[in-house]
Amino acid sequence: MRERDDTARLHAAFVGGEDRRSSVLRVGLLGCGTIGRLIAAHADGFEVAALYDQAPEQARELAGRCGGVAYDSFAAFAGFDLDLVVEAASVRAVRAHGEAVLAAGKDLVVMSVGALADAAFLARLREAAIASGRKVRIPSGAVMGLDNLKVGRIGGIDRLVLRTTKNPASLGLMVAERMLVFRGRAEECVKAYPKNINVSAAIALAAGQELEVELWADPAVDRNVHEICTEGPFGDAYLRIRNVPSPGNRATSYLAALSILALLHDLGEPIVVGT
Repeated sequence: MRERDDTARLHAAFVGGEDRRSSVLRVGLLGCGTIGRLIAAHADGFEVAALYDQAPEQARELAGRCGGVAYDSFAAFAGFDLDLVVEAASVRAVRAHGEAVLAAGKDLVVMSVGALADAAFLARLREAAIASGRKVRIPSGAVMGLDNLKVGRIGGIDRLVLRTTKNPASLGLMVAERMLVFRGRAEECVKAYPKNINVSAAIALAAGQELEVELWADPAVDRNVHEICTEGPFGDAYLRIRNVPSPGNRATSYLAALSILALLHDLGEPIVVGT
């Protein structure tokens, strides 16, 4: 019942069925870096009402632009009147604050999905969401096709491979030619490269199974390239994405930032597209 009431209220806020001054979706930003700034700059149909960052001056600066309230204390931020919190900080921030956000009665949008590659933490976050009656939402991030990979939970997937190629500088490496940096399970790749391979964790969660990950460093590429190969009873598919970096931060995919905006905008839509 609570979820239906929330959905009805969010829908009314987006289509104008209620007084928007009191019913507009109120979002809290956990992290005020590149993605946080993009979200605040494109707040259409929702309001960035509260902000928190481990660097308080960043939260205050962004709050001055968007009209939200900056908090130096996470506890005060989590206790503010919000509908959901968007994590746009780091794997460490998700693990430090994710359960507390849910316990405070807010939905949680996780950008640093690599945090969920830890099975024990994922189980705790799931239990926290169930106990609080809230949702953990994971945007598609730097790739496409996650909704289609969900078929793996129903019909099964026989082969699932993610091949990611990045410029060596983004991995902290100096190499003169294309080189295989890592091959193995997604969980181990996220541990070794937590800021660079969130995509593998998102794919594993969508498909409901482990996948093989290859991470390549190539000085000839100027964009992050993700190739997804999958085979199963449904057929086979190959998807290649070449990401444009976000303005001001080459380490962050612009597509990833836009995927959060799409998620926020779609929360109140009466027609939902995708599996």
